[in-house]
Amino acid sequence: MKLYEFEPFPNPRRVRMFFAEKGLDVERIQINVPEGEHRQPAFTNKNPTATVPCLELEDGTVIGECSAISSYIEATHPQPALLGETATEKGVVHMWQARVETGLFDAATTYFHHATPGLGALEPFQNEAWGLKAKERVIKTMHLLDSALGSCEYIAGNSFSIADITALCGIDFAIYCNIHMPEECANLKRWHNTVSSRPSAAA
Repeated sequence: MKLYEFEPFPNPRRVRMFFAEKGLDVERIQINVPEGEHRQPAFTNKNPTATVPCLELEDGTVIGECSAISSYIEATHPQPALLGETATEKGVVHMWQARVETGLFDAATTYFHHATPGLGALEPFQNEAWGLKAKERVIKTMHLLDSALGSCEYIAGNSFSIADITALCGIDFAIYCNIHMPEECANLKRWHNTVSSRPSAAA
């Protein structure tokens, strides 16, 4: 397998963490997004959405999108389970993954692209008001997570899951964008310290 990525970006980190939690190694190929390499035919012929990361399998199949890559890895290497084991666990993990992905990770990304210089010349359109609205959603989701973490160790319950991976990468990216965890979110800060100490967090 080959993982096409741009290492500094938060999305590839999500997939690297997933691989690390599974104890798997993968060949990593860097795509220089700031220099526009992701828009060149050599890459878009593999992934027409021109996004990283994407995973190329031995048979030439290319899987894009973090959740899709993670689903493939979970199906081929089911332990440790990161998407839940029972039907209920799978549903709860999927629910929190969706909430974290849209309300935190994607919202922080929207803020970055619209209310900061973002990727500079690579930004085709910016709407600062929309970016600032996304920042509000990030903060609201942080409060939601803080409340949920008052009764469990991890976001989707008492087992580490993909929701924790997405949330950690989202919060760390938000901090990079100068969106910090609210002072009153003690549960979220406790959780952040816990998951940041996992070896996979350095992947």
